[in-house]
Amino acid sequence: MNDSSSNQSSGLYRSRDGVIFGVCQGVAEWRDLPVVWIRIAVVVATLLVGVWPGVIAYVFAGIFMKPKPAIPFNDNADREFYDSYTRSKSMALDRLKKIADTLERRTGRLETIILDRERDWERRFKRDT
Repeated sequence: MNDSSSNQSSGLYRSRDGVIFGVCQGVAEWRDLPVVWIRIAVVVATLLVGVWPGVIAYVFAGIFMKPKPAIPFNDNADREFYDSYTRSKSMALDRLKKIADTLERRTGRLETIILDRERDWERRFKRDT
């Protein structure tokens, strides 16, 4: 039923392998149940409640459930980033831009230290004397 990657993402997500929106598959993976029984329960509930309310509820679940991560989480930081990305893509992009800017500044400082010719000549001169 479940593979090792779905065990790492233990929350309720829409499955990427589902038939329609992946809602039933996601619930089945979350509860570790056969997907057939979940689908039968959804069909029976839809018939008992009414076709249109059941379909609308299913579509809402498909829209508002987060999709299952494509790559399993390595730690809580990965999970937090994924959750922030699925909540607000602009917030996640701002976070990535800040990280990229920090890395660019650090790389620039390293380049100036390593590639500074005057510093290199001073070091050679001090070494020779």
